[in-house]
Amino acid sequence: MSEHHDNLKNVLDLVAVFSTVGAFLNLLAPVFGLIGAIVGIMRIVEMYTGKSFSEAIGRKKSDAVDK
Repeated sequence: MSEHHDNLKNVLDLVAVFSTVGAFLNLLAPVFGLIGAIVGIMRIVEMYTGKSFSEAIGRKKSDAVDK
């Protein structure tokens, strides 16, 4: 019975790992979607204005670069 008990524990551990990874990826998908949308908007602003995004929102180029 101990061998079956260990096998069951191993299977449950594996199921727990897969469900945790699945939940984590399900949580990350909207975050990456939001990041992609923000980057897309930045690129559209750059194309529309012909300037870099930092200049388009009114920042000087020297302010955007860390010294």
